[in-house]
Amino acid sequence: MEPFAIKQAAFVTSVGLGGDYPQPLESGVEIALVGKSNVGKSSLINSLCNNYKLARVSGSPGKTRLINYFAINRQFYLVDLPGYGFAKAPKTEKEKWGQLMETYLSSGRVTHLFLLLDIRHEPTAEDKQMFQWVLYYGVPFTLVATKADKIAKSKRRQAANAAAKLLGAPPAALPYSGETGEGRLELLEGMGKIVQDHISLHNTKTPIDIDSSLLHNME
Repeated sequence: MEPFAIKQAAFVTSVGLGGDYPQPLESGVEIALVGKSNVGKSSLINSLCNNYKLARVSGSPGKTRLINYFAINRQFYLVDLPGYGFAKAPKTEKEKWGQLMETYLSSGRVTHLFLLLDIRHEPTAEDKQMFQWVLYYGVPFTLVATKADKIAKSKRRQAANAAAKLLGAPPAALPYSGETGEGRLELLEGMGKIVQDHISLHNTKTPIDIDSSLLHNME
């Protein structure tokens, strides 16, 4: 079977607090991305989809306050969740963010979540809180250590796994660079497994055989 590839990616809609989520696509899969402001979510989305105009990269951390839906291969959604940890945001905005995130995570729509960490720094208090939410809502997850090109190549895997351990998770994270594409094929492979496993579970089809060492399902 051919390796999973993103052949088509398109922005669908943005959803705010109290808004309606879009109708599920063919597979029923939603893979969401979350991380602190300026961790590189938009760059990762653009890199994965090989379209550097797909997700807007903002120079102002914390600017995105909506959940953005992208249709991938007309089969499943890639969901960009608003960043956290924006110090300049007023308390009311932070409260709305919390409500938006809790509503989404508890909706039962999330098949898998990619939690992004900055490979250069230890996880923040907000990162740890987000991880606790992921565990509380029982969402399967993968840790992705972004901006890998900012540190020496020989230190990337160790730094990524150390960040995961400091978060309180299994010490395994995928180093990723939106600039060089490092980690892209591995993450695409993981996405393909997520989709095929979900289809297998719900439609009794045979899943493809892909290494799942970077995929974590906390029960």
